Amino acid sequence: MKASAYGYVALAVGLLIGAERERRKGEDKGRGAAGIRTFALAAVLGALAHVLGDAIFAAAMLGAAALAAVSYARSQSDDPGLTTEFALLVTVLLGGLAPEQPSLAGALGVVVAALLAIRTPLHHFIREALSRDELRDALVLAIATFVIWPLLPAAAVGPFGALNLHAIWLVVILAMSIGAMGHVAVRIAGPRLGIPVAGFFSGFISSTATIAALAARAAHEPGQLNAAVAGAVLSSIATLIQMGVLLLVIDVTVLRALAAPLLCAGAAAAIYAAYFVVIALKTSGTPAEESGRAFSIVSALTFGALVCVVLVVTAVLDHWFGTRGALASTAIAGFVDVHAASVSAAALASSGALTVRDAVLPIVIALSTNTVSKILMSFSAGRGAFSTRVTAGLVTIAAAAWIGLGLAEM
Repeated sequence: MKASAYGYVALAVGLLIGAERERRKGEDKGRGAAGIRTFALAAVLGALAHVLGDAIFAAAMLGAAALAAVSYARSQSDDPGLTTEFALLVTVLLGGLAPEQPSLAGALGVVVAALLAIRTPLHHFIREALSRDELRDALVLAIATFVIWPLLPAAAVGPFGALNLHAIWLVVILAMSIGAMGHVAVRIAGPRLGIPVAGFFSGFISSTATIAALAARAAHEPGQLNAAVAGAVLSSIATLIQMGVLLLVIDVTVLRALAAPLLCAGAAAAIYAAYFVVIALKTSGTPAEESGRAFSIVSALTFGALVCVVLVVTAVLDHWFGTRGALASTAIAGFVDVHAASVSAAALASSGALTVRDAVLPIVIALSTNTVSKILMSFSAGRGAFSTRVTAGLVTIAAAAWIGLGLAEM
């Protein structure tokens, strides 16, 4: 890029940010001190100062900071914020960045202008729409992702090298992230879609727990029977989707081998749920409850701990008994959580402890054993009509998975 183009990039950044500030500048005596011309000149100042040398650029920044301080002190606005003053300093910095990285300077300029423009909806979201629990969960997820995860070692540790803390913590992050995305989707969808939508997205956290909760709802609110059945079956579709995402992260070759079983099971669940979804949306009168929590931290950590246990047990049994040991341990783990069993089998395949073919069968078995747990949960509230309908759907899903496995091996 020619040197003259750097000035145009800086000028464009200043004009863009300044245009947004000009709209909020106001008029008469109470108007703000900085508008489109000030910001455009500030960006050009940054570009020129950078070209002239570090000392000139430092002096320009000090001068801009002093002018911003004076502007704030003399402001007659009722708004005590420092947004415009900080935006002016950022504009000088972006102007100085333009000669070195014009693309980055332009992109950051767009981000700054957008951030300034969404002031009202952003404030409303933080103060009104976002609950205290949701904010706390967002901070927990950020800490887990950007603080804890990078510090964990990626080397194999534990008995028989079965554990990779870096990979296991990624699974915990995924569990929290998927739950958070489901929570956001429910908030966006609103109450009109009701229990089926809530059941579907709750399935990303725990389909078994979702079915137990919906069984209790069906028992206490018989009028919500069809909606509860729809949500229970849709939660199993969420289980299949989550399995696919986790397997994609752990070992894509295992996901390819399981594509037919997962697709067949998902299609069967969708067809079975379609009728109940339609009836539920027509007859359901009570909207789904909105939780203030984006995800369950305890559930995510428990899931990660269970993955560790399953990985260790599978590695030990595989060392002692070979493939049969891995098959048995994964099947047993499926009674508790099919995702943990799937992740452990895929992790063993990724490390070379199991072949891809040997990992597929335990995962389908775990899906079947997990179905047994879900059926038992459907009977937990003693509502026969609910459990009968849900059991039929779950058995259909498991049978479709086995059919898909058979088709894949033909």
